[in-house]
Amino acid sequence: MRGTSRASLVAAEGRFEPVLREAGAQGRLLGEQLFALVDALDSSGSLRRTLTDPSAAGDAKAALVARLLGAADPRVVEAASGLVRARWSAEEDLADAVEQLAFSAVLASAESDGTLEQVAEELFRLGRALAGQREVRRLLYEDSVHAQARGDLADRLMNGTGATATRVLARRAAVAPRGRRYVATIGHLEDLIAERRSRTVATVTSAAALDAAQQARLGDILARAYGREMQVQVLVDPHVLGGLRVQVGPEVIDATVLARLADARRRLAS
Repeated sequence: MRGTSRASLVAAEGRFEPVLREAGAQGRLLGEQLFALVDALDSSGSLRRTLTDPSAAGDAKAALVARLLGAADPRVVEAASGLVRARWSAEEDLADAVEQLAFSAVLASAESDGTLEQVAEELFRLGRALAGQREVRRLLYEDSVHAQARGDLADRLMNGTGATATRVLARRAAVAPRGRRYVATIGHLEDLIAERRSRTVATVTSAAALDAAQQARLGDILARAYGREMQVQVLVDPHVLGGLRVQVGPEVIDATVLARLADARRRLAS
């Protein structure tokens, strides 16, 4: 995904991430509802064309997707409405973007319940276990095998064990391969986990050095803001505007947010 579509996806992820932090363990439900939307888009070319038509009014497309989702969680409807209002370089990119948000929702639920590391390890082991199983790999993604049978095979591979998020994702990768080989989807999920892990590290560039107590207090402030424990890494640069710059994964806390954290900065300096 490139160009306009990539920009639309990044913007959607930025809007959805605070929702996922607030949702906690409910993220898995949001993800499953978004998967249903992916399935609807994949099964209907006319729907994809309608929802990605740049000449169609955004409000009309948002109303259509809201009707399509019916009794889905309002947070899912809002996320989907934002996606269909955006611009897409290709109609297939919309379904890819919805899937990306769905994967993120399930992984965020694992992060919330403290099983994200377990999910990463289980997906890694699953991929390794399939390395020498060519026929099994084929059965997990080939269109000639019914989706239910592919999902059941993935369930048997998990053997009823593992984190809930792992089982959901392992089955989803088989039920809806979307043109990808099974192990490719597992690899993609591992990449998404790596990105999510990076968001637990806050790189703080400060105009002056922070001592251990100040770093700990800043870590507490960021943990409350992001809803999870944060590891603080401090770089010193006397030219930093405002005296403090914080980056968590791809997100940079800009001057507007820093203004709201000004009182925290003063406490740190005291």
